[in-house]
Amino acid sequence: MTTVTIEVSSVETTKERMKAAFRGEPQGCFISFPSHEDLWATLTANRWAILKALTGAGPLGVRELARRIGRDVKGVHTDAQALVLCGVIDKSADGKLLFPYDLVHVEFMLKAA
Repeated sequence: MTTVTIEVSSVETTKERMKAAFRGEPQGCFISFPSHEDLWATLTANRWAILKALTGAGPLGVRELARRIGRDVKGVHTDAQALVLCGVIDKSADGKLLFPYDLVHVEFMLKAA
């Protein structure tokens, strides 16, 4: 089972993780955002529904994805394209959408200003 961690992470932390990976140290799978604002702007409620439907599902066409989440095809296509462009989901050669993870873990901390 493949798990991805969606997190808020500084550029420095991400660089350190990359350096460790280049040294051969396993790091796991991460999707990192530089701020909470960027995370929430990218992963809106409708886009979370897309991730939920794609998690563990294998490649899906836009029409099937729209059917599964109960939304119109055009809206799903628009949101899926935004997720593809920012690298959260993949698009296969045949145009299907893919989120190659079985589990999603979300991790971030809020601290006093």
